[in-house]
Formats: sequence, structure tokens, C-alpha cells
Amino acid sequence: MNCIIDYGMGNLRSVEKAIERLNKKAVITSTPDALKDADRIILPGVGNFAVGMKHLRDRGFFEVLNHLVLELKIPILGICMGMQLITKHSEEGNAEGFGWINAITKKFQFSPIGLKIPHMGWNTLSIKKNDKLMEGIDNRNMFYFVHSYFINCEDDNDILCTTNYGNEFVSSFSKGNIYGTQFHPEKSHDAGLKIINNFLNIPKCSSQE
Repeated sequence: MNCIIDYGMGNLRSVEKAIERLNKKAVITSTPDALKDADRIILPGVGNFAVGMKHLRDRGFFEVLNHLVLELKIPILGICMGMQLITKHSEEGNAEGFGWINAITKKFQFSPIGLKIPHMGWNTLSIKKNDKLMEGIDNRNMFYFVHSYFINCEDDNDILCTTNYGNEFVSSFSKGNIYGTQFHPEKSHDAGLKIINNFLNIPKCSSQE
């Protein structure tokens, strides 16, 4: 079962519709109990990092997700703020995240350059390593971004892709069964659908490291 987590802070229907366009099915769940049959989990997110973590804890997802992701190795894809929640800490609300990836979430600071915040619109990826998630994707494909915070990975081995907006930031990471995209694949047309399809084809117990 492909599960999309509803914790009150995500574009759930757009993710579900993208999966339906691939002729596949997903279940939107607002309760942790439904995750017991999950083969793959998608954690979307829009809004404030600290509020998002509070919602996940208050709704009982925090410990369940730690068990499923870290112990059972269920593949998970964090999208936009969902990717940021996977990191150790965010400057937004000075809040702790899941910490599954050795990374922190920082705010764009562009006053000397004059670039607008948030980073909004289409941009490319610079792919840094081979990974199932990026099969069929190259540096010419465009993806849709909207975010004011970015991720800084402390382990270069976790960096799957980077993107340039004023400076180079991590736009996708992967570590074993844990994946994240700062861009919105569900809003990125055919290239985004390809990434979602790649994720949905990752086996339940991924041996990839």
C-alpha cells in the first residue's frame, strides 16, 4: 500500500492525483494505524517546520514513523517541507526534526544579492550520484520549487541532487530507504511523474545504501 500522510500541512490531493495519473493507487491517512500495511510512505508538507513537527507528534505519527523507517526500512519520500522534517533541525521555529539524515534546514539569506524569497518557480537539478529515484532524469529536466528554507547535508554521500539559487543547495537526498525532494514532483509535469513512479517501484525492503 502506498500511503500519503495527512497531518494537516500538505497538498495531499495533488500528490494523490499524480499517483492516479500513473494508474496506481495511494491512500491518504490521518491516523498512524493505517501505516501498518504501508509498502511506501509519502510525507508532503507546506508551511511552518515547527508546527509540522508538532502536528506529527500530536497525531501519533512521530514514533510510528521512526519504527517504520528506521527499523522496518519502509521507503519514505519527503516532499518540500516533508523533506525538511527529515533533517535534524530547522532554523524555522528553532525546532528538532526526525534526524534521519545528518542535515540541517536553514533560511535563505539574499540581501546582498537581491534574489527574492521564497525561491519560486522552475529550476534544474544537478545529479550527484546514481540512484533509483532519478532513473530517466537528466540535468535538462525542470522542476517546480517554492521554499524559503533549504537543506545543508553534513554528509556528501547523502546528496542526490543540488540546485542553484544564489548558491548551491541540496534539492534531493537519499540514504538507504529515505528519500527527499525539495521540489514538488507532483507539480513538475512528466519529469516529476517519472520521479514519483520511480519511488513507487522501490521495493518495500530496500537494500540500497
